[in-house]
Amino acid sequence: MNEQDIQNLRQDYSAASLNEDDVHENPMRQFDKWFNEAINAKVYEPNAMTLATATTDGRPSARIVLLKGFSDDGFKFYTNYLSRKGKEIAKNPMGALIFFWGDMERQVRIEGTIEKLDKSYSEKYFHSRPKASQLGAIASPQSQEIEGRELLEKRMAELEAEYADKDVPKPSSWGGYILKPRLIEFWQGRRSRLHDRIVYKKTDNKNWKIVRLAP
Repeated sequence: MNEQDIQNLRQDYSAASLNEDDVHENPMRQFDKWFNEAINAKVYEPNAMTLATATTDGRPSARIVLLKGFSDDGFKFYTNYLSRKGKEIAKNPMGALIFFWGDMERQVRIEGTIEKLDKSYSEKYFHSRPKASQLGAIASPQSQEIEGRELLEKRMAELEAEYADKDVPKPSSWGGYILKPRLIEFWQGRRSRLHDRIVYKKTDNKNWKIVRLAP
């Protein structure tokens, strides 16, 4: 496909609208509403989200991870602490999330600070995962260079034999994070690119200011 063909890819959005008077005063209640609507609409993996982190000198990186819980405190996910994202979070705890539910012409952007979850949360979630996923967390030195896939498969086979009749211990290098939001934007696609953008900005530890942004 050439550049002109790409430039001509367009979609006029008309599925819904979003007004200040219609949103909940608490952005987490508004997110809960949209998230459940995405589930009911059978959006493929509605909990898939882009997680963006950055180095201390501002070099960004982004990847898709899965949301594993949310509350008034923030948005939870799990990963290897020694992965690239884990190392970046350790040095620069500022992060951002994006949910894109294309079939619903919706996007949610979130900015905030990232903290490790308490070990008890990580232990509970780790042992709720399928055993193969538990073993995979041990087998994979996430983000490190490896010589080939066969090394992973060999290590996985060894672990399957070792823990065939035993519980799998959570690796100390694996666990959960929570992104505590300071800004949440709800984006609803509209006709002629005049999209609705409603933004919640945290003014203190519990209160939010709601504003509209031009598309």
